[in-house]
Amino acid sequence: MHKVIFDTDPGVDDAMALLFLHRHPAIDLVGITTVFGNASIETTTRNALFLKQAWNIPAPVAKGSGETLDPDRPHVGWPTGIHGDDGLGNIGVPAEIDLPLDPRCAHRFIIDTVRANPGDVTLVAVGRMTNLARALRADPEIARLVRSVVIMGGAFDVTGNITPAAEANIHGDPEAADAVMTAPWPVAVIGLDVTTKTVMSRAMLSDIAERGGRPARLLSDISQFYIDFYEHHVDDGMIVHDSCACVYVVAPELFQTRGGAVRVICGGIADGQTLQKPDGRLFPPNAWDDFPSQQTCVGIDADAVLKLIGDTLANGS
Repeated sequence: MHKVIFDTDPGVDDAMALLFLHRHPAIDLVGITTVFGNASIETTTRNALFLKQAWNIPAPVAKGSGETLDPDRPHVGWPTGIHGDDGLGNIGVPAEIDLPLDPRCAHRFIIDTVRANPGDVTLVAVGRMTNLARALRADPEIARLVRSVVIMGGAFDVTGNITPAAEANIHGDPEAADAVMTAPWPVAVIGLDVTTKTVMSRAMLSDIAERGGRPARLLSDISQFYIDFYEHHVDDGMIVHDSCACVYVVAPELFQTRGGAVRVICGGIADGQTLQKPDGRLFPPNAWDDFPSQQTCVGIDADAVLKLIGDTLANGS
């Protein structure tokens, strides 16, 4: 059983990933921490509470960071054209959800949960890496106590999706991402190299909604706006970025990985670019030296990943 803290910025594809984690039998979802990104921190936190209530998820929700690790970074507008004005596809989420938040801020919740479960907790982060970086800054020793860190973010051998150099989650807080990549905990990075190959069709989503009961029907409603956005990018479907990271936790054999130290460019024309120094390659002394080898995904069995996502989302009706 995998104890998971889900660090998220709901977000349509975040909602799908959350339902996957809730319904997969090998996942023990012990916490949901929110971060800004697909919407403001107030909106992403409200959305997490809304989904917790709608899907009867017992895990607590802890509110996280609403600004970057470097407070002087300029604000980037919310991607309302992708996730809607409410962050969940304009389905009309109530302005307030009558559920309590965990009293701790997100990074303190992460620290406390990891320390209470040494060697057992996997952090699945599918938004900005700000909460994880703040946890490291407050308690660096937790890096030795985390089972693993699985990230949706980055673009290594492909172009970015927010600039030609960068993927959106990393670009949103590069300093935080670099801190996470270089910490002494095991990181697996599921980036655009593989997520863009994993497209869920309208027909597949409709089948999930039919088989998966009320929670899956809500997910389908949330996803329609997102699919409409993707009409300009893929044929008849949507890319399921965040769910790919969740699949990696339970089925890493469906991915091909490459080991090597990872750094994130902070500033300049390539702001947010992720660059890996592959293990075994020799270079003169450089900024990748003396940092841990992390795993980046460079290949995926997309059909098997989609089947696992679909079967898991449709389970438990």
